Amino acid sequence: MRKLRLSLLLLLSSLTSSLFATLQMQPLFADGMVLQQRSHAPLWGEASPGTTVSVTTSWDGQTYSAVADVQGRWMLRVLTPSAGGPYELTIEEKADTRDHHTNTQRLTLHDVLIGEVWLCSGQSNMDMPVAGWGKVKDYERECAEAHYPQLRFLHIDYTMSPRPQRDVHVRDGGWQACTPQTVARFSAAAYFFGRDILQSQHVPVGLIMTTWSGTPAEAWVSADALSRLPDFTAAVGRITRMPVDAGQRRTYYERELTEWNRLLQADTLAWSQGALRYALPTYDDSSWDVAPVPGYTTGPDYDSFDGILWYRTVVDIPAKWARRELTLDLGRIDDNDLTFWNGTVIGHTDGYAEHRIYKVPAQLVTAGRAVITVRDLDIGGWAGLPDTIRLEGQPLTTSWRVCRAQTLHQLPVQPRNPLTDAKNVCMLYNAMIHPLAPYALRGFLWYQGEDNANRAYQYRELLPCLIDDWRGAWGATLPFYIAQLANYQEEKAQPGESKWAELREAQQLTACHLPQCATACLIDTGTADDIHPKDKQTAGHRLALLARALTYGENIEYSGPRYTGHTVEGQALRLHFTHADSLYLTTGSHAFALAGPDHQYHWADAHIDGTDVVLTSPQVTLPVAARYNWADNPSGHLYNRQGLPAHPFRTDDWPGLTYRNADY
Repeated sequence: MRKLRLSLLLLLSSLTSSLFATLQMQPLFADGMVLQQRSHAPLWGEASPGTTVSVTTSWDGQTYSAVADVQGRWMLRVLTPSAGGPYELTIEEKADTRDHHTNTQRLTLHDVLIGEVWLCSGQSNMDMPVAGWGKVKDYERECAEAHYPQLRFLHIDYTMSPRPQRDVHVRDGGWQACTPQTVARFSAAAYFFGRDILQSQHVPVGLIMTTWSGTPAEAWVSADALSRLPDFTAAVGRITRMPVDAGQRRTYYERELTEWNRLLQADTLAWSQGALRYALPTYDDSSWDVAPVPGYTTGPDYDSFDGILWYRTVVDIPAKWARRELTLDLGRIDDNDLTFWNGTVIGHTDGYAEHRIYKVPAQLVTAGRAVITVRDLDIGGWAGLPDTIRLEGQPLTTSWRVCRAQTLHQLPVQPRNPLTDAKNVCMLYNAMIHPLAPYALRGFLWYQGEDNANRAYQYRELLPCLIDDWRGAWGATLPFYIAQLANYQEEKAQPGESKWAELREAQQLTACHLPQCATACLIDTGTADDIHPKDKQTAGHRLALLARALTYGENIEYSGPRYTGHTVEGQALRLHFTHADSLYLTTGSHAFALAGPDHQYHWADAHIDGTDVVLTSPQVTLPVAARYNWADNPSGHLYNRQGLPAHPFRTDDWPGLTYRNADY
């Protein structure tokens, strides 16, 4: 009987406790976290509606309290000291039971550090880990030496939503101290930045990584802010109308896609009498250009082309493969493909980084001639089939042909999948930025722009919009430091236009016009054939120089030479610079170009005169404008004594390749 009474009491106690087991904290607030020093740091979570939640801080023994609202949500702010730790936070919820007793729930957070917290965001170059898929320069040594217990990481998981979310989704269980194991999966650019701040400021550092590869800036902006930009009004309206339920959203999207395909059939030259004639095995493609497969399609007709490209090749199918399912491995395709086998669709994938492996149904496979056709929708930058293509594991050595169809501006805008496509406007802000605010921060790091290069002029408005939006969410003009796009793609023999140069210009204009905003120049860290530079050490270091000088007040050089103006001196043009101690130019380089009234640029000879650079060119007798490193991948650089490169710039404002490009 005594055992029975004891069991009943334990059961009753368990039931009573479960009724009030509602005290929860978001994963931001967990063991090992870093709180911003000398701040009124917000803490928030969930509790029973109407209950009192208190937080006691071990660094000063102070207790702070708040009452949970009708939805059970509460928030309070604690006063943090100067950097230090580890400390503890004790969170308690007190609720009155029906029998007028007080039930107390308690959480204790251990190993809490007080220091400097930075939020690091962007696309793949911020997402790129030290090891993993990235494998930065010297990654094995960097991982082995990464013993920094006062440097902490919080990795926000990939999440998207059509509505602003409250819950935070994290990876790896939450905050992690920097070790050789944890650093391998963390953002390389963010890590090298954080390590530099840790070593220079001698304080704990917390890095919150919220990134997604291949995403445009508009995905990271709130609907309220983005709707103020006319180019995005329709896209924002579409997302805000989306059903929250995933099943209903799928149905909504399927209707959109059906209508889009109807419009595409009506507008695309390839369609004839209801069939895609370019994909038919009987179509004569002998007038098409030879395509460099594997490789990117380049040349005068293709370098500046964005839109639909068609690729075709003929393969000979042996009799032993007839009526057998085959595997076609296309590797990556830049950007979105629709792939046919003898005129029948066998696969479709969006995204230039996605690996395509399609199955050819057995009923489509006959011995003899077969035609593989790929419709490539290129939405910006290079296009093509860059990888070795294999059929049944064997490399295809057949020749390919290519032709251009509609430009991007001639096509109806393809609706983006609201369940899987992270490029949708506002979706990443809703799920990966909004739930983090207003966690106390020192500032933001941003490495993004590759996905917006085709709309670089638009980025002049979009990036400031994003910065103002985030600062509004945090209620403060926090520092915002931008990693300027590195050099990438093939070098050009002659000066010309460049989308990537226009994007870098948009980044620099933003930094010049907004307070507490600056760019880290990375124009000398990239390579022609890899959009993800392996030298993330330099990226992190140059971002850290900005923070050390502009945020923490160190008396150090933080920038390369910066153009401030020019004067014309007869047949020469003199450029003026600040941050110009002991200027030098890499030898044998093409860095500067001059243009006359005809707007035609020619390479210029550069002569350094103190903090000025004097340009001349035999082809330009009346110089009116100059450009420096105005190319996707320039071959020369101007440095100051500290070895920091000048930011690319131009003195003209002539319309470039992306002027008025606004298609989302």
